[in-house]
Amino acid sequence: MVLGLVTRPGPVPIPGTRPGPRCPPAALSGPGSARGGAGRGAGRGAGLSRTLLSHWLRRGRLGADWRGSARARGGGARGGPGAAPAAARPWCWARHGPRPAPPPPPPPPPRRAARRLSETGTGGRGSGGGGGGRLRAAASLPHIARGRAEEGGGRRSPCLLVALRPRNVEAERERFFRASFAYDPQFEYAEPPPPAVLEKYRAASDRFVGQAIRIIQTVLEKYGTYESFEVATGGRLLSKCQIWSVIRKYMQKEGCVGEVVVQLTDDLLSQAVMMVEDSRPTLAINLAGARQHWLEGMLRHEIGTHYIRGVNNTRQPWHSSEGRKQYSLKPANPTEEGLASLHSVLFRKQPFLWRAALLYYTIERASRLSFSALFQDLEQYVQDAGVRWEYCVRAKRGQTDTSQPGCFSKDQVYLDGILRILRHRQTIDFPLLAALGKVSYEDVNRLKKFGVLEKARIPHFMQDLERYMKQLDHIVTTNGLNEEELEQLLPD
Repeated sequence: MVLGLVTRPGPVPIPGTRPGPRCPPAALSGPGSARGGAGRGAGRGAGLSRTLLSHWLRRGRLGADWRGSARARGGGARGGPGAAPAAARPWCWARHGPRPAPPPPPPPPPRRAARRLSETGTGGRGSGGGGGGRLRAAASLPHIARGRAEEGGGRRSPCLLVALRPRNVEAERERFFRASFAYDPQFEYAEPPPPAVLEKYRAASDRFVGQAIRIIQTVLEKYGTYESFEVATGGRLLSKCQIWSVIRKYMQKEGCVGEVVVQLTDDLLSQAVMMVEDSRPTLAINLAGARQHWLEGMLRHEIGTHYIRGVNNTRQPWHSSEGRKQYSLKPANPTEEGLASLHSVLFRKQPFLWRAALLYYTIERASRLSFSALFQDLEQYVQDAGVRWEYCVRAKRGQTDTSQPGCFSKDQVYLDGILRILRHRQTIDFPLLAALGKVSYEDVNRLKKFGVLEKARIPHFMQDLERYMKQLDHIVTTNGLNEEELEQLLPD
């Protein structure tokens, strides 16, 4: 290899000052040099000092392709936008002084509020590889249609139940408690609640109030208070690490690891909600409801029911609103939420339908009471003022002036659907109900010949159908229901 030295004139001394030491030659030409050709100044190369040569080889990595390595680090022609980093050029101490310290590394990106369940195995220390798993590309996932409010370009509309949470709920809560519960909150919303939605859920039903009260009283007879029931059946609240562990294991059981984004939040009125964000199925879980013995039931509700039926629905000829009209489908609710609510308590030792019953009762009372009067009425069943507040807010959401009677009746769908499914449980084909997607149990037999059943997903807990049916019978008995009563309430 021939090394050529290119000399440069030294700095011009300023009159009246002492000239500083002359800087040694600044660059080499030849293979791997930053500029110049292999033959330029070759005659001067013989006089290159060993010290300078050693310095250059050490700084410029002349043994490799310096120009290639500079480009690999983002460098290019000197002075251009892709110029070689300063650390890759020779440094003249006499001209520039001591080399400055390298810039500090950039700060780590902030932690995201959403955690994606992308693990494909156990992950962690025993995973062999560094990644542990992948989040599947959105294009490879089943397409789950957005609601109408989310369609079209522009900013994504929030989930309806999130949008109906008052934006001043914390301020009104503080004012309500300071007033010793003798104040009716005045709620404000980030966006006006859709009038069509408020109208749809304006009227409450009292059809199953008797059953709701009986279920509530059965729980209180056994446990004394709701608070004792919560501790005895729900267990302790889980840490975030424990929550992720339970979620990961459940996703593996359902074979949907990497398909669902999960968010942990304390900003929900409900225990959890399934929605679509950025073209991905997204599950938001309320940290306050993630209890030891209840969390897997919550996952059976949201993933094992809503998500799996949604995925199966995308394969059916009635996946669109036009298709539903073509096949004359009944509304998916109350079947959808009733089935999911049964799955929430399915394998509990004491599968009380407390939450569905109390929501039904609260909605019916809210339709006739103000917020403060409803809060007082619920004290007979729930002593915890914070819990009562949450039930009342759910019942009054969508309202601005809560001193007036009125309700948002959507929460009555849970007990309504539960009782209808239990009434007809002996004749419902439950695996088929899951496979056909978002359909009513009343349409299952008629749609069977039109459905696309190949590769349909069935929840793992429905694989043993005999055990599944026994659990449904256990739910009926535990909650003080009976066949005769259900037949009278819901005749064929």
